[in-house]
Amino acid sequence: MLVETEDDRRLEYEVVGLLEDEENRDSYAICYNKANDEFIVTDQLGKILEDEELAQEVLDHFLTLAEESAEESD
Repeated sequence: MLVETEDDRRLEYEVVGLLEDEENRDSYAICYNKANDEFIVTDQLGKILEDEELAQEVLDHFLTLAEESAEESD
């Protein structure tokens, strides 16, 4: 995923996870930019979430699931 910033930089993000909210069926993609060590969260249409609280909640849930998965594979 290519994101153009307000200062005309182009940052490439890789989709590293997908989550679905079971209650309302919303889907989210968790994307990571290795160069900046930065995550972003998008909706099912690829639009970056503007609600920072929701984006952080989705990211925290993803990271928890990833950590649990890593522990199970050890």
